[in-house]
Amino acid sequence: MGAGLTREPAEEATGYDQVFAFVREQLLSGQMKAGDRLLPERELATRLGVSRPVIREVLRALAAIGVIEIRHGYGSVVRRPDFAELGDLFTMMLAQQGEVVEDVMEARIAIERQAIRLACARATSTDLAALGKALRRVEETVTDPQIGGDADFAFHAALIAAAHSPTLASLHAAIAVLLKRSHLERRERITSLDGIETYLVEHHRELLAAVAARDADSADRLLMQHFAIGTEYQRRAAAERDRSSSTS
Repeated sequence: MGAGLTREPAEEATGYDQVFAFVREQLLSGQMKAGDRLLPERELATRLGVSRPVIREVLRALAAIGVIEIRHGYGSVVRRPDFAELGDLFTMMLAQQGEVVEDVMEARIAIERQAIRLACARATSTDLAALGKALRRVEETVTDPQIGGDADFAFHAALIAAAHSPTLASLHAAIAVLLKRSHLERRERITSLDGIETYLVEHHRELLAAVAARDADSADRLLMQHFAIGTEYQRRAAAERDRSSSTS
């Protein structure tokens, strides 16, 4: 490599981290918001004491994760968060880990337990109406694994929305692709089991009733029962598959 192209890795890494930290602090402090334009590359480079190629590298990385939009001839602009893109990133990262479905389920339980408690305090009449609509869809699709799985996911997503917590909503959105896949796979396995209608319909009704009554302790208890019974249905479905395999 020619002398003019030689880069000092340590120095470049330090410059990259410095620029990234600067932009992050501007966002966290509220000095930059969605729609604001970043300083031009030349000014950023001078202010932070780094080269323009390092500035460009950071800007490309920020654009790749959806933080900014690079508009040629105009500059770089802070984007409004799009958590669907974050979900794609999380999905690809988590997909490389073993036992990802079980791991995501544990995260889901943690998110939903806090969300349902907040929903008991914060849910509006609009939120309750949305939960009621989602519940009716659950009732109508009990026997259909695909549509029913979508309806189940939508009900729990409505619970998250009723919490009015941007951070919980962001975390949920970040793993939504994996959560929805988990819902569909689980429904496919358990739809034919005895008692499934009670599990899918009555439990969701009880959850909605607890939120409407603003009873956080009951809502949390019912949600944990819902997850526990769901796990038991998964165990029963696996046992039936094993029996079928051994007799075939």
